[in-house]
Amino acid sequence: MSNRLRLAIQKGGRLSESTTDLLAACGIKISKPDRKLRALAEHFDLEVLFLRDDDIPGYVADGVADVGIVGENVILEKGKTVETLDQLGFAKCRLAIALPRTFSYSSAQDLNDLHIATSYPGLLQHFFDDNGVQATIHEISGSVEIAPGIGLADGICDIVSSGSTLISNGLKEVETVLKSQAVLIASPQLSEEKKQLLDRLRFRIQSVMKAKQHRYILMNVPNTSLDVVTDILPGMKAPTVMPLVKEGWSSVHSVIPEHAFWNVIESLKEAGAEGMLVVPIEKMVL
Repeated sequence: MSNRLRLAIQKGGRLSESTTDLLAACGIKISKPDRKLRALAEHFDLEVLFLRDDDIPGYVADGVADVGIVGENVILEKGKTVETLDQLGFAKCRLAIALPRTFSYSSAQDLNDLHIATSYPGLLQHFFDDNGVQATIHEISGSVEIAPGIGLADGICDIVSSGSTLISNGLKEVETVLKSQAVLIASPQLSEEKKQLLDRLRFRIQSVMKAKQHRYILMNVPNTSLDVVTDILPGMKAPTVMPLVKEGWSSVHSVIPEHAFWNVIESLKEAGAEGMLVVPIEKMVL
């Protein structure tokens, strides 16, 4: 058995591209072979398996792959025994029910007696059960959105990102069944050696993810305003304060969470901060 950590990822599409970008940001380079379904990574003990997304949960549950990166929607639909470790913040989408634009819809009860086409029968049935809906599910694969147009179903339940595909097929979104994003999953049967490799991989991933969620800020602050400014800054521990050549002024450096960025910037400006410079963070190790 190889001592490398085996990672299963989607073999094509946006999720695959985002996954390889994440690995590259973690210092792990992989090149997808033209005719093979696996490759060895550079600078880390990692073997990558390129699979259909629907197959990833099964491979990880069975221990053929040690870990995998796949959408939460696939994990929940397949119902395989895997450990979900981290949400990765990309490939965000939702599983939604959509009906023709001409359909008058007010609540889930309007779905009763309808025929709904989907590639996610398990999740859709769970939604129906939770909402007391009696409807018929047609399980299909491929272009689900065309089902109402060709008379196969009254509506669909499918993955939605921007919603443009629904609009182009004359459909409107009426219910959200599930919100999803890419997650890192692991086999329940990892050896201690593989667990140590996984810990190292997660450390790198989490450092990259934290960096994307923060911004580094530098500013000039009059010394008379230092106490107010440092109280405003939500730094990791405390901001760095260094005196400037200009008497009575200091340079203040700190890290700001992305979600609070504009509110903090406005407060700093009001407190007297000037010459603010905002810089993206590549890695963030705590």
